[in-house]
Amino acid sequence: MSKPHIVIIGSGWAGFYLAEYLSPTIYDITIISPRRASTYTPLLASAACGLLNFYLAEEPVRSKSRKCRFLKANVTSISFPSKTLHCAPAFDDDTDPITNQPFTLTYDYLILAPGCIPNTFNTPGVAEHALFMKNVSDAMATRKLLFDLLEKASLPTCSPSRKSELLHVAIVGGGPTGVEITAELDDLANHELRDLYPDVAPYLHISIYDVAPNILGAYDRKLHEYANERLVRRHVAVETNTRIERVDKDALWVKGKGRVPYGMLMWVTGNKATELVMGMRDVRKSEQGLVRLLTDSHLRLFKDRDSEDVWDGVFALGDAADIDGQSLPTTAEVAVQKAKYLTHFFNSRSKASFNIPASMPFTYTEKQLVSYIGSRDGIIAGRGDREGWTGRSAWLAWRSGSVMWTRSWRNRIAILLTWVLNWVFGKEIAKM
Repeated sequence: MSKPHIVIIGSGWAGFYLAEYLSPTIYDITIISPRRASTYTPLLASAACGLLNFYLAEEPVRSKSRKCRFLKANVTSISFPSKTLHCAPAFDDDTDPITNQPFTLTYDYLILAPGCIPNTFNTPGVAEHALFMKNVSDAMATRKLLFDLLEKASLPTCSPSRKSELLHVAIVGGGPTGVEITAELDDLANHELRDLYPDVAPYLHISIYDVAPNILGAYDRKLHEYANERLVRRHVAVETNTRIERVDKDALWVKGKGRVPYGMLMWVTGNKATELVMGMRDVRKSEQGLVRLLTDSHLRLFKDRDSEDVWDGVFALGDAADIDGQSLPTTAEVAVQKAKYLTHFFNSRSKASFNIPASMPFTYTEKQLVSYIGSRDGIIAGRGDREGWTGRSAWLAWRSGSVMWTRSWRNRIAILLTWVLNWVFGKEIAKM
């Protein structure tokens, strides 16, 4: 008897975990994604700033130990009644005819984990001129641009005013990602760059822009005020209650301020749904904020808002999905916990004993938020009656978490060795 076919859409935190741990002896497993690697997003800022090699910030989907089929493609539409996926190969700017031939794929069980894409909020010029921080190619582009700007500023024909413009790093988004990128860049500027580029490193300055009244809004007032004060003390410009009206090639336009020149613009604020999610019909979706697929407590996809029926054999998780009535955050922790739940659920059942109503519903175990704010300083949110705390112990907790997010012991050991080598010899930031 043939094994049930599970198709996973997406190779992010949720999709990759499922591909890694679903039992290939019980199921035939296919993962469809436009990216052949899964990104460890908490490591991207460190990789961009030379703290570790780029390859340590991602894990390839294809592996000798991972018994699943991988298709580099996008799912363009889904027919839930016929359990059929309509797909298109994902090869940018490839003229080979085979990359333009769509195909279909059937499934017994479908797991939707397509993730999200950066939200530009329809701000003119962002898509054309800003850098994002979603994958390793973004981190590579960030490092390359930073050192190109440093080399331009080092030319004898570059005036002091132009140096200041070129070496202005504008970061839009005051959440954990934006603050951690700021922290890593500031550390780099105040250490390695002062040795490698002594004439121009003092010109490098960083600004954080956010429409919210404060950065790190997920933390309590005491902690986000502490982070703000520490960043300002290190000469980072924290511009809250600020709206970006448009972006040009070398300047952004800030409401109430006008033109602000920059050399590098990083856009790390908010997510929006993928085209696949936006194009789905006859499914229940959230109506406010980020558009997300809504599931029941067993992660089964609801058909529509007027019905309590779910689509047969269809599950959804990750940033693209939420449990109706719970509104969990779009974090790696939530995605992985849901993936663990589904993995246990599938692996503990055979096709003959697949009994969803009898299983326990998913429950989320909240973990403490941790963020790095630079200069070996961090903040950790409190939980229950315990207050949050700051300082080097918070930084160590954040840094150790970087190791534990990786799934292979080989990568964990490589990261630890890299940190030791960086401490002894300095970062290898010149290797592009």
